[in-house]
Amino acid sequence: MGNHETAEGRPTRSSRRTFLTASAAATAAAVATPLAAAPAAAAATGAPPGPGRPARPQRPGRELTALLREIDSRRIEAVVRRLAAFGTRHTLSSQTDPVRGIGAARDWIHAQLSGYAAASGGRMSVELQSYVQQPASRIPVPTTVTNVVATLRGDVTPERVYVITGHYDSRATDVMDAVGDAPGADDDASGVAVVMELARVLSTRRTEATVVLAAVAAEEQGLYGSAYLAAQLKAAGADVQAMFSNDIVGSSTADDGTRDPRTVRLFAEGVPTAETPAEASVRQSVGGENDSPSRQLARFVTDVAENSATGMDVRVIYRRDRYLRGSDHISFLREGWPAGRFTEPNEDFAHQHQDVRVVDGVQYGDLPEFCDFGYITRVARVNAATLWSLAQAPGTPKGVTVVTTNLTNDTTLRWQRGPEPDLAGYEVVWRETTADRWQKVLPVGDVTEVTIDLSKDNVFFGVRAVDRAGHRSPVAFPKPGS
Repeated sequence: MGNHETAEGRPTRSSRRTFLTASAAATAAAVATPLAAAPAAAAATGAPPGPGRPARPQRPGRELTALLREIDSRRIEAVVRRLAAFGTRHTLSSQTDPVRGIGAARDWIHAQLSGYAAASGGRMSVELQSYVQQPASRIPVPTTVTNVVATLRGDVTPERVYVITGHYDSRATDVMDAVGDAPGADDDASGVAVVMELARVLSTRRTEATVVLAAVAAEEQGLYGSAYLAAQLKAAGADVQAMFSNDIVGSSTADDGTRDPRTVRLFAEGVPTAETPAEASVRQSVGGENDSPSRQLARFVTDVAENSATGMDVRVIYRRDRYLRGSDHISFLREGWPAGRFTEPNEDFAHQHQDVRVVDGVQYGDLPEFCDFGYITRVARVNAATLWSLAQAPGTPKGVTVVTTNLTNDTTLRWQRGPEPDLAGYEVVWRETTADRWQKVLPVGDVTEVTIDLSKDNVFFGVRAVDRAGHRSPVAFPKPGS
């Protein structure tokens, strides 16, 4: 049973009951039992009947578990307190004062990251990425905007890039107040602390893909720093396959005192920000509103980072961001890259974007005393589990197509083979169209085409790559084609 080759070397379709290509025959035997026992398996696991085994999370391996243990709450607290001690880090504050303002903070972050890079054996580099922002919204005069960027170059596929950011600028009640105190402990020294702690623990490790860890500026004035970082990566031809903004990840306590110390929100858009009219037309025809690259990325995060090693639940929010707010992941979404925002589950707005003051016995201002450093540490572990799992796995499959040239009751998928030398093969995943997560998995081997005895009209399919160590890529959602 299987597909046959034409004289031109292209596979052709055999009967509808063909479920895998000939080169995946060994894998077909492995999934034969789930096929035969599908109703019983479905009853036991909640997965729908049909080919494949139930989808399971990817458990952290020994290397990742050791990495997560190294993330240090005391170091994270020290970073948050040091950044808050600069008084203000407003984008328009002093860039030359050695003790107060954004310039002092910039230089301190650069020195810390450079120290971590020194231990990397040359794999990590650190740069001050600067440009002059001409007058624009919330930028009244030409202003130098500087990102502090640490890049850990991958050993195997360095062109494949994963990015995390926190923004090191801060603000008070008046977004144009560049002199008043704006300690910015939660917003966003917490996110910068995550980035810096990951830079420290990753600097002595080898990754297959490239990891960019950036403290970006001018977020509060309009995402200027992250927009420049994204533009520079685009100009360099980087294949950015994931980006995360850590913005307001410092507290587990809401304004009513409610605590949720074991949950982090991950905002992930559905309809892509950069979607073209042609892409919108296809989506409207076949679905996929819940299958954008950012949604696949969010599913990957829950798969690799919700476990006892991180101690966290990831609550995926099906929105680009909160009402009236936006963070640096939007700069990457605008470039067409998958991206999401990590943020705390319950916010206390008395401690964000507020002048430091006491009113009727209530302390306002974004001060370190309102941060939960154990919580930030767990958020850092979620980020580390995600980044490590992405950077050690194969890249997300490219060119994934569901064949729609004929009316059939089976499904043929095609994709391009990835370049990774340790690539073991691929898995097809599928789910009911009303389910939010992938439900069944079919290992199909090291092939680039598969035919499955399941109608593409009834379920959603995806394809992911797997290496010899069992690391899995994010899922690629297929586009209709031939």
